[in-house]
Parts: sequence; C-alpha cells; structure tokens
Amino acid sequence: MVRTESTGSGRTATLSDVARLAGVSIATASKAINGRDEVAPATRRRVLEAAEQLAFTPNQLARSLLAGRTGTVGLLTSDLEGRFVIPILMGAEDAFGAGQVNVFLCDARGDAIREQHHLKALLNRRVDGIIVVGRQTDPRPSLGTLPVPVVYAYAPSDDPDDLSITPDNRAGGRLAVEHLISCGRSRIAHISGDPAYAAARDRLLGVRDGLQAAGLELVGDAMFSVWSEHWGRDAAAMLLAQHPEVDGIVCGSDQIARGVLDTLRDLGRRVPEDVAVIGYDNWEVLATNSRPELTSIDANLQQLGRTAAKRVFTALDDERRSGTEYEPVRLVIRGSTIPRR
Repeated sequence: MVRTESTGSGRTATLSDVARLAGVSIATASKAINGRDEVAPATRRRVLEAAEQLAFTPNQLARSLLAGRTGTVGLLTSDLEGRFVIPILMGAEDAFGAGQVNVFLCDARGDAIREQHHLKALLNRRVDGIIVVGRQTDPRPSLGTLPVPVVYAYAPSDDPDDLSITPDNRAGGRLAVEHLISCGRSRIAHISGDPAYAAARDRLLGVRDGLQAAGLELVGDAMFSVWSEHWGRDAAAMLLAQHPEVDGIVCGSDQIARGVLDTLRDLGRRVPEDVAVIGYDNWEVLATNSRPELTSIDANLQQLGRTAAKRVFTALDDERRSGTEYEPVRLVIRGSTIPRR
C-alpha cells in the first residue's frame, strides 16, 4: 500500500496538500495537474513532483475540488424540450462525470416567476454552482449577485460582470461563405430567419465579413422571415426570379435550407453543380435526410455545455471570470456543396 508521505495524518492527500508542498496556489496546482498552458514548465514540474511524493493522482482531483462542498450543481433551463438545450445539458453532465457531481435539473419553461422559484430551491439545497441555459443566443436578464458561481450558456447574460458561454455565430457565417468560395462560388446570397434573433443578425455579419475579405458582395439583399422550410421555398423562388445568376446560398438554418433545396429541384437547378447550398445548426435528422445531404455549420453545443461545466469548476477553484466567451463552431461538409465522386 502506498502511504501519503507528508499529510501527517494518514489521510488521502488533497490538491491543497500538493499546492502547499509545491509552494503554489491551489489554482496553479490544478492547472499544472490538468496540463493547462498557463503554467511555467518549472512550476509544472514542481507540482507534479509534489503530487508524486504525496501519491496524489489526477483521479483525486474532482474529489479534492469538492472538499468541503456539497458536490451538487444546478442546471437551470427555460426550454427543456428545445433541441438546442438538450445537447448543452448532455455536455455539461459529461463534464461533471458519472458519480462525481450530483446534478439538479430545473425547467422554468420560459416563466420568470418559475425561474425564481427554481433558483431559490437550488440555493436552499446549497448547490456549489449553477449553469443557466437559454433557448436562444439573445442576451437574457442576469440573475444578479448570488452566493455561488453562475455560468450562462447559449443565451448570454446582459450583465458584462457575469460569465457567459455562447456559440460564435458571426464566425459561423463567415465559415459558411469561405467554404462556398473554396468550392468556386462567387455569386452568393443569404436567406435567414427572424431578424429579431441575435443569431440571424450575427450570422449575416459573418457572411458579409467573408464576402468582403474575398472582394465580393452579397447578391441582392439578405432575406429574412421565419425559421421554416416554407419560407426557404418561397425565398428561393423570389431570389432566383430576381437573380438567376446565383451559384451559392448561405441559409440561416437547416430548415430554411431544406426549403431552398426543394425550390431548386423544382426549378431544375442541380445542387451542388448549379447552386451550392449550406445550412446552419447541423440538425442531423434534417441534414442527412435532405436530397442531397446538407452541408451545415455545427454550433458544437455539447462542447459548449462541457466548457460551461469546466468554468463552474474553475470558479470553485477561486478563478472567477467575467464577460462573454464565444465557443468555436465547425463546418460539416456533405453533398449540397461538394459533388459526390
């Protein structure tokens, strides 16, 4: 049996013991053991040597972080049935780890009074932290100053002193355009949803960024309405009647893109040979059942949930952050932009 050398009581070594032996803060010890880049090599080496001397293993990290705490975290959402919320919650739960942290899930159903009721219940349970998940990327009201760390996921807080994690929709719009240009497209249009949504506005900004960087301009005006296949069909018909030269279309959602594909097929336009189409959200049930399968921008929602969970832990480790962090998105290429060989 391995004995813990310098705790002096025969108990299992904690992260605090490692930090004390290495002469660093608990936050620095945590970063060193987790391989974070912010730690100097000499400091990392000293921390790892201390961990080895105390027989402290990375598996003990979660237990040490929870020392003196309840080991519970609240997940407060306003839209449990939403297809954007579920992956975020799954990612957060993955990061907390099976059996390491107990998670209390509360659904406010978009009701501010119900949200306050759930918030009070979570605080009464003495949770160590709270993740607040919104239904869209528009800023939401802050919960104010609370006795535990709070991280806002997907919908950022309207208070810059809070910490928020949200998808980088502007980068997503630019990524979509850059992909179409790489496929040889230069006459690109944009069809999106409700302009009242921050996501629609941010994606358009990204589209314009990508076009400007390539010395191109948007064909016609950006077209906005509802997030539906019906609008995608109608918008594509209007677009092609006014601008038959279009050879690439960036859509604000996969639903809209599905409608665009229908109209292109009805008008005898081949996809992607005549017109390349890219969607947004990577809603797989839509994207993989489209004809052809739909290239799309994936918001990496599970990773966003994991990041939010990690930020709760770093806040518990006295490393509090504020402001909005933008989670990278990714391109998923399918047949609507690249011909099948």
